[in-house]
Amino acid sequence: MRSLRRLCVVGPFHGPSGYDHHVRAFVRELHRQGVRLQLIDVPDWSPARLAPAQRDPWFDDLDTEIDAPVVLHFTMPHHVHADPARANVNYTMFEATHVPARWIGHNLTHDLVIVPTASSRDAWTRSGMPPERIAVCPLGVDTAGFDGMAEPLPLVDAAGEAIGRFAVRFLNVSEIGPRKNLLGLLRAWLRATTAADDAVLILKLGAYAPGSRARFDAWLRQAQHEAGRKIEAAAPIHVITVIYADRDLPRLYATATHYLSLSHGEGWDQPMVEAASSDLRLIAPDHSAYQAYLDPTIATLIPAREASVDLSPSDPQASLFERGRWWDPDEDAAIAAIRAAIDGDDTPQASARSRIVREFTWEHAARRLQDILSRVPDSA
Repeated sequence: MRSLRRLCVVGPFHGPSGYDHHVRAFVRELHRQGVRLQLIDVPDWSPARLAPAQRDPWFDDLDTEIDAPVVLHFTMPHHVHADPARANVNYTMFEATHVPARWIGHNLTHDLVIVPTASSRDAWTRSGMPPERIAVCPLGVDTAGFDGMAEPLPLVDAAGEAIGRFAVRFLNVSEIGPRKNLLGLLRAWLRATTAADDAVLILKLGAYAPGSRARFDAWLRQAQHEAGRKIEAAAPIHVITVIYADRDLPRLYATATHYLSLSHGEGWDQPMVEAASSDLRLIAPDHSAYQAYLDPTIATLIPAREASVDLSPSDPQASLFERGRWWDPDEDAAIAAIRAAIDGDDTPQASARSRIVREFTWEHAARRLQDILSRVPDSA
């Protein structure tokens, strides 16, 4: 056993994805806590990249090789290229009840798997991973930056009118894909709202994969058909596809009063935690990672039932969910929650921000991670 003094980190850090984000956050905080670091990029992780002006060049300077006993891989298990001379740890997560069989095969060759929540841990152990080979280390949030006090972004609609004019402003941040259930979210919005409501839905979409924006537009048409209502009959929907730098994200949350998700499953959902830290009112499904940091005293939780994963065999992610099931949020309950928020009837009993500040800072996350890694035996 040993204290953690040096660490090699492998993971994406040049893009806007969740993995990129928490690599940057963990590395920054571990460095602040005195850990000497080597950082190795995964350049083919995603086609999406932060613009050069949005990047912190400090991360690129951490490329000097060091004699670290552990390599920490922030990737999905099948992306890990293990170093045979050192202990290898995989920090990852999943959004359904079971992980792919090949993931277990990969992770059994590693010294340890770390996941952020009990829901991910249970997905691994149900799938055959020995419980002693997996640990839980929650992610964190910059509670000083996401404090709800940032200057809101100057968002305007197609007519040039300020989005901030609406009294109730729902935000959802999602990469376009079936798991985020944007179709269900759109359908619920169309059914719950009218053009007379003083409300707006702000969708910050990650349109990274080829054809993803066309897929969203198809969902919008489908939602109108299934809801039996045209978009003009509902409260407005404002779509954003620009990529923001980390420093600008608190301003995005400052544009909103509520955060809304109807996702089918989450490994963590960093935007929800950032919204909680920003003191927004929260509406979330009662499943998977949300149960690690939300409860009915600080959020409106939507009942959800376990369901088969409905993905086309041609979907690039279909093989990841071949053994798992995810969750279908109750859309009638979601509609009621949206209406309650618009009508001012959704006052929580306690502050979500207070809980996040108390339990889910990056300082807490990095100290927990160090404790876990310091107990990883040296590779044979």
